[in-house]
Amino acid sequence: MPARYWFVILTYIVMQLSAFLLVPFVPLMDDRGLDLATVSYWWSLITFLLAVVIVCFMLRKDMRTPAVRNATGPGMTIVWIIIGFFGAYAGQVIAGLIETYAFGITQGSENTSNILDAVREVPAFVLIVVVFAPVLEEIIFRKILFGEIYKRTNFFVAVLISALVFGAVHGDFLHLLQYFVMGVVFAALYVQTKRIIVPIITHGLMNLMVVIIQLYLTPERMEEIERMQKQLENMQMIIFGG
Repeated sequence: MPARYWFVILTYIVMQLSAFLLVPFVPLMDDRGLDLATVSYWWSLITFLLAVVIVCFMLRKDMRTPAVRNATGPGMTIVWIIIGFFGAYAGQVIAGLIETYAFGITQGSENTSNILDAVREVPAFVLIVVVFAPVLEEIIFRKILFGEIYKRTNFFVAVLISALVFGAVHGDFLHLLQYFVMGVVFAALYVQTKRIIVPIITHGLMNLMVVIIQLYLTPERMEEIERMQKQLENMQMIIFGG
């Protein structure tokens, strides 16, 4: 594996662990009345941005390399992004159903809940979810990890290892199956199109959809939807005479 790929992985690890640098300053933040959670959200936003800039700089050679001969053109790239989005969504739904009915796992990810809290507190945090994280994760887990293993083995082995690592890194082991399914879909898109931009955009769109849905479906909104459903049921009872 090229040395620059190792440096990319190292950059990602350092970025993830950089939050520990805030620990010595916690008493100072308390004295100044600063909210630790808010500070950590802004810290994550800055470090993710720096990581993306550094990774793009280290991979400038890859960016200048002409696309593979059988890589998809602009039109089919858009088509595969659309296909990938619906495929990833369907895969996530199926994985959720399996978790619920086969393993009795309650839906609702703690990782997703924490992200939504961050977005509510610092709206700019959505840039991490929709842009920075998909760029870094697809480069590391698909282009580098999956790509390098795929060269030496086969699709099944490469996708199994990369998707499991992808799920484990998110730390939400209860819903590992859903992360694994996402990893499989993104890897398949990369192989099919030969363009890493496809899983990056698909990943970003999936995250954006989750954020929008979760933020829209507040407790008040859920109550309103239930109230509308009851009104419709009452109308049906009147129209059809019970």
